[in-house]
Amino acid sequence: MRPSPRDRLLYLLKTEGPKATSALSEVLGLTGEAARQQLAKLADEGLVESIAEPAIGRGRPRQSWRLTSAGHREFPDGHADVAVSLIEAIGSELGADALETIITARERKTAAMYSAALLGAHTLDERVARLSALRVAEGYMASWWQEEDGHFILVENHCPICAAATACRGFCRSEIDIFRAVLGAPVERTEHLLQGARRCAYRIG
Repeated sequence: MRPSPRDRLLYLLKTEGPKATSALSEVLGLTGEAARQQLAKLADEGLVESIAEPAIGRGRPRQSWRLTSAGHREFPDGHADVAVSLIEAIGSELGADALETIITARERKTAAMYSAALLGAHTLDERVARLSALRVAEGYMASWWQEEDGHFILVENHCPICAAATACRGFCRSEIDIFRAVLGAPVERTEHLLQGARRCAYRIG
């Protein structure tokens, strides 16, 4: 079934960040009026908000739209409440060492699964492509490309474990260690959801 204009708008703002009404209407094949009506409804629901972006040249600031915190929560969150409750219980009842043991065990299991999926990928671009596909399947809305300087960029527009990672930053540290291990290359996180960015991004190579 084709997604509704509402869902398509939310997805576009999630994956591409703030956009003007005209850009949204063009990409989605809507009239300007139809796009404005959909955005007004989403704003009434508290899912999007308008912002003023710097003008190009001497023009007036442009009005664009972006997701609110509530808008981001419209996307799957990996059973956030349960995950946070478990993390808090483990930390309070068993201590930080027990929580670190669990993170390490998850890291080993995930790294083994990713490594198996990357078997036969002999070049870095092949490995990055396969890793991106794995992350898409897990709900991270991932994509990748190669920069002119030869480095690769992996971006994740959604984090299905964001609530768990907020409760325990060890998950974020663990994931970048997994990327380094399975890709066999330097990996630097250049954008981070938990530091206020709209996505996580990684520079590879």
